[in-house]
Amino acid sequence: MTVVACLATIAMPIAASANPSLVVDVGSGRVISHEDAFRKWYPASLTKLMTAYTTFRAIRAGQLSLDSVVVMSKHAADQPASKMYFKPGSQLTLDSALKLLIVKSANDVAVAIGETVSGNEPAFVERMNAEAARLGMRSSRFVNPNGLPGKGQYTSARDMALLAVAIRREFPEYASYFSLEGVTTGKKDYPNFNLLVGRFPGADGMKTGYICASGFNQVSSATRNGRTVVSVVLGADSLGGRADQSAELLQVGLTTSKAGPTLDSLQPYGEGRDQVTDISAEICNPKARQVRSEGRDEAGRMKLNSPYIQEMGHPPRMVYAGLIPGTEPPEPVKVGKGEIANVPIPRPRPTF
Repeated sequence: MTVVACLATIAMPIAASANPSLVVDVGSGRVISHEDAFRKWYPASLTKLMTAYTTFRAIRAGQLSLDSVVVMSKHAADQPASKMYFKPGSQLTLDSALKLLIVKSANDVAVAIGETVSGNEPAFVERMNAEAARLGMRSSRFVNPNGLPGKGQYTSARDMALLAVAIRREFPEYASYFSLEGVTTGKKDYPNFNLLVGRFPGADGMKTGYICASGFNQVSSATRNGRTVVSVVLGADSLGGRADQSAELLQVGLTTSKAGPTLDSLQPYGEGRDQVTDISAEICNPKARQVRSEGRDEAGRMKLNSPYIQEMGHPPRMVYAGLIPGTEPPEPVKVGKGEIANVPIPRPRPTF
């Protein structure tokens, strides 16, 4: 890339679409490129980055450890998909729960983690918002730990970049959670939704998200020659689209030495930035679904157009993230076409 091209890239947004985006150098905190960085947007499962960050802070404070037991409550188990479908009473370590949170994006596990850290979901959400305020995430508010649609939940590309940089800087010991190619429960394998991991040279995180209102979101990170950059893409039109756009942002971030203001000093801009954008009509309509379906190959894999993304040369490497052996509640006893509760069969009283 020529010097002129680099300067043009920095002066103008590099994303072809009008959805919010940002790329930042983690070491310096300098913003390399940004577009609509302060526009309020639905975070979807990017929310789980704050769930993870809040949990990391609790671990560092000595409140719990990676070996702490996370118990699946009925409230957690009742969360809508994407989820693990663990039964109430099932137990797993916090280490396994964090892997399922980040890689599988399990909504039930997110709530179970919050309950483990703070006793109940509302208390954990309050803690999430306190952490957001401390970090200076002025355009963010969370109403649950998993990012499921909820009134009053929003973020921005700039705020998500702040959070991602904080995770990378403050908790390097947990960086491996975000670069896993997949997890397995021992019964089923779950590849990472982040299509850059294992395919973009240097990719090492971080999280994806999707609901109709947000479109396809992605926070990505990559490291080369000791330099780490983070990109944020909000509102892409498909899995492949967000991966392609993220790869372009990361490539520019890793190959240019030019940079702009710091994340902290970047001033709010953009008309209508205080209105939370809802793109449901664009994302969840029959035509858009058909286009996304046509964007897959014969094996059902998403077609990627970025020249910076390579084929993964091996099956995704899976790490264990399942229940603690022997803690899964037994299956209910089935009788004929119905079921009865899983309780001991009454014994008849002796005749006196």
